[in-house]
Amino acid sequence: MSSKASIAAPSTPKREPLSSSVYDELGLERNPDNLYLQTLDAMLCAAEILEVPHHIQLILSQPKNEIMVHFPVEMDSGEYCLFKGYRVQHNNALGPYKGGIRYHPHVSLDDVKSLSLLMTMKCSLVRVPFGGGKGGIKCDPRALSFTELRRVSRRFISAISTQIGPDVDIPAPDVGTNSQIMAWFADTYLNITQGLIGNDSMAVVTGKPLEMGGSLGREKATGQGVIDVLAELLPEIGLSIAEATCSLIGYGNVGSWAGKLFTERGGKVKAVMDHTGAIYNEGGLDAIALDDHVRTHGGVAGFEKEHAAEAITEDQFYAVPVDVFIPAALEQMITAEKADLINCKIVAEAANAPTTPAGENILLAKGIEVLPAILCSAGGVTVSYFEWVQNRSNSYWDAEKVDEELNRHMVLAARRTQLAKHRYNVDMRTAAYIGALEQIASVYKLRGIFP
Repeated sequence: MSSKASIAAPSTPKREPLSSSVYDELGLERNPDNLYLQTLDAMLCAAEILEVPHHIQLILSQPKNEIMVHFPVEMDSGEYCLFKGYRVQHNNALGPYKGGIRYHPHVSLDDVKSLSLLMTMKCSLVRVPFGGGKGGIKCDPRALSFTELRRVSRRFISAISTQIGPDVDIPAPDVGTNSQIMAWFADTYLNITQGLIGNDSMAVVTGKPLEMGGSLGREKATGQGVIDVLAELLPEIGLSIAEATCSLIGYGNVGSWAGKLFTERGGKVKAVMDHTGAIYNEGGLDAIALDDHVRTHGGVAGFEKEHAAEAITEDQFYAVPVDVFIPAALEQMITAEKADLINCKIVAEAANAPTTPAGENILLAKGIEVLPAILCSAGGVTVSYFEWVQNRSNSYWDAEKVDEELNRHMVLAARRTQLAKHRYNVDMRTAAYIGALEQIASVYKLRGIFP
């Protein structure tokens, strides 16, 4: 592997810790390890720069609704297990709550709150008429049989059925969930409501199978959005995807599509890491073959036995010199320790909140630009919006129209962010929040506060 390449001089200022009365008024304690407070801090930094009215800062600092449910499910063994589920509805000033539902052993209320806030900002930045929501079940989907997974999914959606709907709150897939689970969600909701809410009840969830009203392009949407943003912003640093290299954390739905589309445009994926291991090839990995391997074997480990690649350690993976580093797995993976190893020009966050504040400050000090998740990963919710529109209008879009509309939304969001960066002399994360808050603050000014 090559020695560490030189890093450009710092291009953006380090983001300083926020001093805001919002924390005091809401009784929030400062905890640098709390994901929700990290997200809130980034949003409030942008709000203060933009001079968003204080009452709007207060409103956006806490979710509108926090729903927690416990529900029993009969397992294949005949025993019963009690599951905990969440649905957090952050803000609906721009439209119905929108956001995924994840199945993961470490799902917690604060994490779901953080992700719902990110969804509010994400929807506003790409200008789709949704607010932010997020949900999850504390479970390990890999440990559940197909029938257990179906019962858990149906039981959870029935528990929150009165809190969701096509005009109220529209779930979608996230980590640990997929189109099959969305099909169970939709069917359960339709059976409970018995079509009483109208003939477009199928729009209650997005990310459904095509046969049940899903949209073409939804599976690749988040990965596609990452590539659209990179194609728009890389030229500012004198690069194009065709001559660029990247490494990826995570090779599930988002990571694999980002990798395949990156190589389709002529770029090279030099390294990939997931929960099973890390692999590397200086000349570029075969992204399509790797996707097939992961689908068959559950991870990247072992790919090097049959393809041109070598197994490397976690630290070696982080240190691979590349142009673009794409975290596409879980939150908080780029810590200060890992950021010190990273050797790239741009970090493009395909996952939600993958970079800790301490890690980001190290990246910025090294001159590494961080393209935030509310920009890079917004492709998924954008095509979810297209699916919702198609369901509500009883129409279907062809793949070309989906790609064209997605690219338009992502390019305009990237330009919006880039403009705010230069106008306010801030890092890209703060700039993206500014781009989102401009829309939300404008809507609140028009709507006022009820009553």
